[in-house]
Amino acid sequence: MISGSPPDTRATHYSIVNRKPCILLTNDDGVNSEGLWAAYDALSGWADVIVCAPATQQSAVGRSLSIFEPLRVNTVNRGEITAYAVGGKPTDSVILALFALNVKPDLVVSGINIGENLSFEAITTSGTVGAALEAANHGYPAVAFSLQIEDQKEKFEDARHLADRFSESKGVVKEVITRILEKGFPSFTHVLNVNVPSVITGGYEITHLAEHLFVTGVEKRLDPRGKPYYWINGPLVTDAPEGTDVHAIHKGNISITPITLDCTAYSGSEELRRMFLS
Repeated sequence: MISGSPPDTRATHYSIVNRKPCILLTNDDGVNSEGLWAAYDALSGWADVIVCAPATQQSAVGRSLSIFEPLRVNTVNRGEITAYAVGGKPTDSVILALFALNVKPDLVVSGINIGENLSFEAITTSGTVGAALEAANHGYPAVAFSLQIEDQKEKFEDARHLADRFSESKGVVKEVITRILEKGFPSFTHVLNVNVPSVITGGYEITHLAEHLFVTGVEKRLDPRGKPYYWINGPLVTDAPEGTDVHAIHKGNISITPITLDCTAYSGSEELRRMFLS
């Protein structure tokens, strides 16, 4: 094993013989998200898919947990399909599925998120990636899927108009998950972060994280009584260096980035030893 790398998680999850794989499906856009059900459509024809997701929109909550309030789980129906709606965050949904509902999946899928999750910046705040990281933290390899949108307001509008783009994304979900189940999860990896461009013009690209997704800004406004309030906002970055997830998406490629839970900066260890131990 490579020093400082996470353990190989492939060994215990792919002894699937003469049965359908079990997939836990979650997200951060809420249990009624069109993206979630697009992923369900991509997987349910050949896998047993259990949906457990937040009851409401929970974007940008990262891996935050509900530890100061109780959690409730309700069932919701979409046609003949029953899903679990958790009154909490994406990580809560994963934990309750694994430890309260006793789901034992072969793989966890999070998404399809409406909006890309690229760069250091996004994966540390994304509820979609946060749910996948939570699953990996408990020993279940996970894949997060996100779809690029060209206008950020699309995330909070009726997503049914994205049906054509979901059609392409569903093909990506099916192909990526099929390959993983056939070949095994990559070594020294806890989560695969998959981002699909709004229009696919290329193929798959294995990438590393860019530094930023947004140019951060704060907009000050005044309420009717003249008191200030603030919106954190800012445009998306227009590009990033070759090999990054941001650059791949701008080229029209499907970005696949391997992610690890281990945030240790190993390259900084020697300098710290000189500072504190010599």
